Amino acid sequence: MDLKEYFENTQGFGVLSTADAEGRVDSAVYSRPHVMEDGSLAFIMADRLSHHNLTENPSAVYLFREGSEGYSGKRFYLKMVRDEKNSPLIEELRRRKTYAPEREYELKDRFLVWFEIERERPLSGD
Repeated sequence: MDLKEYFENTQGFGVLSTADAEGRVDSAVYSRPHVMEDGSLAFIMADRLSHHNLTENPSAVYLFREGSEGYSGKRFYLKMVRDEKNSPLIEELRRRKTYAPEREYELKDRFLVWFEIERERPLSGD
């Protein structure tokens, strides 16, 4: 199964970990990435800590635990290759079309951030 099919058909829970220039690590819950035609992964990000860290340090890890029992899933070691502020492509890619009023902050500046996959590993073991 290719990654596009995998993320379109597999429910689960994702965590993106980033670090700033001094190596202080942060982790945040992120939905499944968008698999682009060139094989890169893209995430829609608000102007918050994860995006800020990536402007200082382009390396990240995305951990995806499949929605089944046990420890099935994948880990992706990523490198940010570019981002676009308020890209029109965001509206095309968004899976959720409306937000609850308490999440209005997400309607401010948003970034479409592309990553190349440097390494892929299973969720547990090798």
